[in-house]
Amino acid sequence: MDIEGWVWWLIGAAGLGIPLVLTAMPEFGMFAVGALAAAGVAGLGGGVVSQVLVFVVVSVALIAVVRPIANRHLSQRPGQATGVDALKGRQAVVLERVDGSGGRIKLAGEVWSARSLDGGTSYEPGQQVDVVEIDGATAVVL
Repeated sequence: MDIEGWVWWLIGAAGLGIPLVLTAMPEFGMFAVGALAAAGVAGLGGGVVSQVLVFVVVSVALIAVVRPIANRHLSQRPGQATGVDALKGRQAVVLERVDGSGGRIKLAGEVWSARSLDGGTSYEPGQQVDVVEIDGATAVVL
């Protein structure tokens, strides 16, 4: 029993999909797509040379086009700050007098301990302050 060429290409595509899943290397996925394209050529009656050429061209094209785009997305930092970084620059309302030794503010709906950035400056209850940084569990305000 002779197995047709397109079946071999499908087996190759499945074989390339296994290391893609195990190693998370997207290049294997691009080779698998190339093998699927070659299986399509084989299914349409293309010769071995055209099958191999389609495999190579599709695989190389995907690597040349998709890989730089993926690397660019991986190297970009997320545009939205999270955690305590998201609190920097926000405004808060003073609940208890804030000076260099401490106080309380309401920041993002929660009560935080706070101290003024300049130890000589104090803020009275009801005043709006800007959060400059978060030092542990204390907001440093200005």
